[in-house]
Amino acid sequence: MNKNKQIAILAVLVIGAYVLMSSIYTVNEVEQMIITQFGKPVGAPVTSAGLKVKLPFIQEVNPIDKRVLEWDGNPSDMPTKDKLYISVDLFARWRIIDPLQYFLRLRDERSAQSRLDDILGSETRNAVAKHELIEIIRTTKDRVPLRDALLTDAERELDMGMLVPIQKGRKLVEQEIFAAAAEKVQVFGIELLDIRFKRINYNESVRPKIYDRMISERRQIAERFLSEGNGEAARIRGNRVRDLNKIQSEAYRQVEEIRGVADAKATEIYARAYNQSPEAVEFYEFTRTMQSYKSIISENTTLVLSTDSDLFKFLKGMTPE
Repeated sequence: MNKNKQIAILAVLVIGAYVLMSSIYTVNEVEQMIITQFGKPVGAPVTSAGLKVKLPFIQEVNPIDKRVLEWDGNPSDMPTKDKLYISVDLFARWRIIDPLQYFLRLRDERSAQSRLDDILGSETRNAVAKHELIEIIRTTKDRVPLRDALLTDAERELDMGMLVPIQKGRKLVEQEIFAAAAEKVQVFGIELLDIRFKRINYNESVRPKIYDRMISERRQIAERFLSEGNGEAARIRGNRVRDLNKIQSEAYRQVEEIRGVADAKATEIYARAYNQSPEAVEFYEFTRTMQSYKSIISENTTLVLSTDSDLFKFLKGMTPE
């Protein structure tokens, strides 16, 4: 009898311990609890940390995270306002502020992540479609882009290399997405804390065209430098030819001046030498005529002269050998 009593007491203790363990649960600092009875929430969410009590067996504890959670979406292709397809990679931070509403609507974090994929993806697509690519790439509208230092003043006046002016910039676009998405996720008991573009890249289908355009722009600059170099080379060659012609003309002028002075001096000397007597004048005429014969008569030269010609008078007195 005593043995049966001991067994009964032991059974009661075991059952009591099991019931006690089933009715006690702990809540740590990073969690909040929803108590459900037959699958339906009962009472207010338990948000304070510590040892808590619930009804055993019929009530269950559903932990919900209190920390800031991460959402990291997959890159998605979408068109901009200027019809360029880009791949946008987005990330966000969120937390659960209404655990009861969160539990009723979503139940777990996996469902919340899926819902955030839909909402943030949709709002991002809408925002990107309303803005041109430059609005999403540029950080703010106040940022002054760097200009190519190799551009000339004329090219700067033509706005070559100048980025298109923007109205908003990436920060304001992010704020638009944040404002639209935060309102929609609030009904799920979620607070959206922040949203940022992680990476923006051209779509694979348009990337070769962008590269070709960049190559074309660089080639245009290279052609400009080449044409400027050819123009400078032509100018240098023209200056060289002009300077050479100037030097040659100056040299020719100086030669002719020297030759004219020499001829005048020689003529003066000849005049003084041959004007001293009639015989000297006659000898001068003879020598000059003989010099002219040498210059105008060659081996196959035929002359037709009159008998009273001054050129013929000396030939007339010559006798052949």
